[in-house]
Amino acid sequence: MAVAMTEKLETVYQQIKARNPGEDEFHQAVREVLESLGPVLVKHPEFVEQKIIERVSEPERQIIFRVPWQDDKGEIHINRGFRVQFNSALGVYKGGLRFHPSVYLGIIKFLGFEQVFKNALTGMPIGGGKGGSDFDPKGKSDGEVMRFCQSFMTELYRHLGEYTDVPAGDIGVGGRELGYMFGQYKRITNRYESTVLTGKGVAWGGSLVRTEATGYGAVFFVREMLAARKDALEGKTCIVSGSGNVALYTIEKLQQLGAKVIACSDSNGVIVHEKGIDLPLLKQIKEVERRRISEYAARHEDAKYLPGGDVWDIPCQIAMPSATQNELTGKDARTLVKNGCIAVGEGANMPTTPEGVKVFLEAKIAYGPGKAANAGGVATSALEMQQNSSRDSWSFEHTERRLDSIMTNIHASTWETAEEYGAPGNYVLGANIAGFVRVAKAMLALGCI
Repeated sequence: MAVAMTEKLETVYQQIKARNPGEDEFHQAVREVLESLGPVLVKHPEFVEQKIIERVSEPERQIIFRVPWQDDKGEIHINRGFRVQFNSALGVYKGGLRFHPSVYLGIIKFLGFEQVFKNALTGMPIGGGKGGSDFDPKGKSDGEVMRFCQSFMTELYRHLGEYTDVPAGDIGVGGRELGYMFGQYKRITNRYESTVLTGKGVAWGGSLVRTEATGYGAVFFVREMLAARKDALEGKTCIVSGSGNVALYTIEKLQQLGAKVIACSDSNGVIVHEKGIDLPLLKQIKEVERRRISEYAARHEDAKYLPGGDVWDIPCQIAMPSATQNELTGKDARTLVKNGCIAVGEGANMPTTPEGVKVFLEAKIAYGPGKAANAGGVATSALEMQQNSSRDSWSFEHTERRLDSIMTNIHASTWETAEEYGAPGNYVLGANIAGFVRVAKAMLALGCI
């Protein structure tokens, strides 16, 4: 389990907190990593001497800009855009763009900080960054979304490039939004630079499996956690929070591997289907019709819809938080453990609160933190970059095998690192240390950067 920080690390944390007031999510992400690093600093005193922690916790560049756009009625709206280029010691900045009303600098910095270590765990040559806007695409027409995306890219394009910064999608940014942004980038630069964005449509430079990658990867990681305990996914009862891209493809891969998913959710409530989620129907409602999941229960008489319900109250053996940050509290974690949950795999970024993480670690269940378990999305983005750079296109089967191999290697790395530092089975410590050490060694090699 996470332990109290050393006096040195506590001092560093308080300095970081003071330099970044009001950014609670960023503070939480930094503290979660620092709580793992005490034994690392004993083994690598050069990290202290060269102030690696202080440097890696300060973004290399923070870009904030105005995004004016016109709605269908001609009214002008102003949103705020962000791109935090956090660390490029291992490669170009890589990380998604999030369009959601909750977005502010603290959330983008938390996501970017996590991305640095997540990307390091993939073993691929990519640094970490994140961006987005407080724009809400829900309820907007295609024309409104297009005008916003064009305005957003008109500013952001000057900070991007295949050798500089390569964004992808995140919450609120799917194929439609990426298409509009790539079109504007191409229009402004007069270059068909496919590698500048990932998550693109397959017909115009995208990669097969990218849509499925985060959900599939999280399931592969859980499969490996169970295998390490001489167990398997087959026959297990599962619940998945959310019903967006990550949740849908988490459900799909769980079902393919023989598990039964009985519940998922959105911000309004929970659907419970004891016979197993009808995925084609759920995809029709969410991906085609863009409607709420309450519609699912209206079309399936043996499914229940719980308005305002909590998905974590549904008994299960495997839980997959796949919606958003801090969605799974200490109370929720205790309920899951009490109801017989044996494994948790985070498809979302930092979905479990610190209290919830503590509950899982103390219960000694298999707990896969997001920076390890949901790295499949960015790993497949890097595979998309490889295909773009070589003007190639891989088959679905080949790309999925590469994803599976990467997630298996991430599991092995976090497992072995946890054992090396005296905490076998603690994937939180293993992921934090393995990711941090790789970035820290690169920063030392590159000098005072």
